[in-house]
Amino acid sequence: YPERPTIISYRDKVSDMINKKYNEFLPTMQTAEELMDLVDAVSREIDTLKSCIENEVQRNLHEAATEYSKLRQQLEKNTAVIGILQHLKEFDSAMGEYYQALQGKKYIAAAEQYTWSCSDTSLLKALRSELTIQRENLSYHLGEEWHKLAVWKLPPSKGASVEEQSFLHLNCGGSKDESGPHPLLPSVLQALAVQGELHKKIKMFGHVLLKYILRPVIMYPSLVVEVGQNEQATVVSLQMQETSALNSTPSQVYNKVCIVLETLHKHLFDVSVGEQKVSLVVGDLIWEDLSDCIIKECLLHSIPSSSCQLDQYSAVIDETEQFEKHLKEMGYLSGEATDLLKYARNVNSHFATKKCQDVIVAARKLMTAEMHSTVKISPDYKLSLPKLPSPGGERERFEGRKACQQEPQLESEQQLGPRTLCLPVCRVSESVQQIVELAVHTLSEAVGSSTTCAVQLFYTVRNIFHLFYDVVPMYHKESFLKFPHLAAIQHNNCMFLAHHLLTLGHQFKPHLPLKDSIAYFVDLVPSFRRLGIQCFVAQMNVQKSEMLERLSNGRNFANLDDDENYSAASKAVRQVIHQLRRLGKVWQDVLPVNVYCKAMGTLLNTAICDITAKILQLEDISSEDGAHLYALCQIILEEGPLVFTPLPEESKNKKYQEEVPVYVKKWMTFKELSIVLQASLQEIVDRWAEGKGPLALVFTSNEMKGLIRALFQNTDRRAVALTKIK
Repeated sequence: YPERPTIISYRDKVSDMINKKYNEFLPTMQTAEELMDLVDAVSREIDTLKSCIENEVQRNLHEAATEYSKLRQQLEKNTAVIGILQHLKEFDSAMGEYYQALQGKKYIAAAEQYTWSCSDTSLLKALRSELTIQRENLSYHLGEEWHKLAVWKLPPSKGASVEEQSFLHLNCGGSKDESGPHPLLPSVLQALAVQGELHKKIKMFGHVLLKYILRPVIMYPSLVVEVGQNEQATVVSLQMQETSALNSTPSQVYNKVCIVLETLHKHLFDVSVGEQKVSLVVGDLIWEDLSDCIIKECLLHSIPSSSCQLDQYSAVIDETEQFEKHLKEMGYLSGEATDLLKYARNVNSHFATKKCQDVIVAARKLMTAEMHSTVKISPDYKLSLPKLPSPGGERERFEGRKACQQEPQLESEQQLGPRTLCLPVCRVSESVQQIVELAVHTLSEAVGSSTTCAVQLFYTVRNIFHLFYDVVPMYHKESFLKFPHLAAIQHNNCMFLAHHLLTLGHQFKPHLPLKDSIAYFVDLVPSFRRLGIQCFVAQMNVQKSEMLERLSNGRNFANLDDDENYSAASKAVRQVIHQLRRLGKVWQDVLPVNVYCKAMGTLLNTAICDITAKILQLEDISSEDGAHLYALCQIILEEGPLVFTPLPEESKNKKYQEEVPVYVKKWMTFKELSIVLQASLQEIVDRWAEGKGPLALVFTSNEMKGLIRALFQNTDRRAVALTKIK
C-alpha cells in the first residue's frame, strides 16, 4: 500500500505556510489594518487546509475498515476449513478403529468409537446416513450375540396349554467352566448399555420370562422347574408332575422362582454395567408383576380360613422374608420390605377380608338355592352355639356367685315359662337354617380376634341379613307368587331369622369389642317380620283373586231354578272348596298352626262374604231358588270346616275344625243366612227377637228387611213382620 499522509505532516505544512506568509507580508506592513488583512488571509488558508485534512481522514478510515472486514472473513473461513479437516481426520480414525473392534468382537470398543459425534458442521450432516447404517450394523451384531446368549424355545400356539413346555437355553460359549456365563457376556451387555438398548432387551426378556416361566410355575402346582446341562448351554425347562393340590404353597412357589432366578443370575445377569448390576435392572422391571402374581395366585389362597390357624401363618411370613433376602443377595431387589412381605405380614386384615368374602359368597349361594328342602322346627329347637370364653375372670365369677347367694329369693316372684321365646312348630328351608349357622360360626371367629378383625366380621354378619332382605324377595319373587308352599316357607324363614336376631347379639355381646351403643341385630327384627308378612299377604291376595274369579262364574246366584244357572253356581262353590282343600294340604305341617288357621279362615271368610253379599242383593228369591241357595250354603257349612287340617294326623285336626267361628269372621252370619233361606216369617221374627236375637247380631235391619222382601210375597203377614224388624 502507498504511504498515506498523517496528521503530523499536515501540521508541519500549516506551520510552514504561516511562516512563509508572515515573512512575505512583514516587510511591507505599514499599518495595523494591513496586519489584520494578513491574519484574515492566514485564517482562510487554515480553514481550507482543515477541510482537506477532514476529508482525507474520513476516506482513509473507511478504506481501513473495509479492509479489516475482508481480512476477518478470510480468517474465519480458513479456521473453519482447518476444523473440518481435523474432524474428518478424527472421523476416519474412529471409523477405522470401529471396524477393527467390530471384527474382533470387541463390542464395547466399537460402541465407544461410535459415540464420536460432531453434528454441528454441515459436512458431518452429510455423513449421517453412514452413521445410521453403522448404528444398525452394530445393533444387529449385538442382537445376534444377545440371542445366542439366551435362546427361547416357546410353544408354537399362542394360547398354549400348560402341557406345551417352554425352554430357555443359556449359552456357555465353550468356556472352561460351562456352568458359568459366556465370555462375551460382559462385553455384549456393556455395549448394549452404551447403545441405550440394554433396558429394551431386558424388558422384552423379562416379559417372556414372566409369561412362559414364572407365571406358570406360580399358578400351576403341577409344574416344576428343571435345570439341565448340555455341551454348550444350561437349559431351564418346566416339567409336569401329578398332584391333587389346587394351589401351590408359598414355600413351593418361592423355591421354584428362586431356582429360575438363581440360574439366570449365574449365567446371564451377574454383570455390572457402569455402577449398576444388570440383575437390579431385571428386578426393577419384573418385580411388580412377579410379586402381584405371587400375591393373587399363591398368598391369597394361603390365608387361613379359620382364626385358629393364624398362629401357624408365621411360617409363611418367615419364608417370605427369606425369599426376599435371597433376591436381595443376588441383586434383584434393593431397599426395605416390599409389597409382598407387607401383604404376608398383614395376615390378620387379609384373613378378615377373605373370611368376609367367603362368608358373603356362601350366604348368597344359600339364598339363591332351592327352598323346597325343609327342616321341622319344634319348640325344643335350640341354636347350637360354640363354647365361648367367660367374659369375666375368676374373681368376677366368684363375686357374682356371692352376690347371687346373698340376694334374697322371693317365692311369690313370677317366673317366665319354659317355652318363653320358643319357636312354634313349623318348617323352614334348610338353606335359612344354614345361614343362621353361618352367622353364628362367623361371630365365633370374631371372638378372640383382633379388634379390627372382630369388627369387620361382626358387620359381615349384619351384611348377611341385609343381603337376605334384598336378594331373596327379588330372586324368588315369581316363585313366591306362583307357589303357595314357597310363600309359606319364606314367611317361616323370615320369622325364624327374626327370632334369632332377637337373641344373637345378646349371646355374643360380652365377647365382642364393640361400643355399648351398638344395636347388634335387634334393630333388624321388625324389618324381617314385615318382610315375611308381606310375602305371605301377597300370596293370600293371589288366592283371594282366584277364589273371587271362580265365584264370579256362579252368575250372581240368581234364577237358580234354571238348571244351567244352578249348575254354574254349584260348580263355583265346589271349586272354592276344592281350592281351599288343596291349599290346606300344601300348607299343612308347614305353617305354624295359628298362622295356618288364620290364613284358611281369612280365605274361607272371603268366599262367604262374597256369597252372602250376592244373596243379599237378590230382589226376588222363589221357593225353588231358596232351596237351591240353601243347598249351596250347606255345602260350605258342611265342607268348609274340613279344610282346616293344619296337622298331618287327621284326629288332631278336629279341634281346629270345631273352632271355625273363631277364624272365620262371618261364619255365624252365613249360618244364620242359611237358616233364613228355609225359615218361615214367624221363625225369622222370632230369631230377630226385637233386635236381640241371633239374626240381629249378624244382620242390620235393612239387610233383614231386604231379605224378607226377596223371599216372601207382599202380604199383610209380611208387612207385619217387616214392622217388627227394626
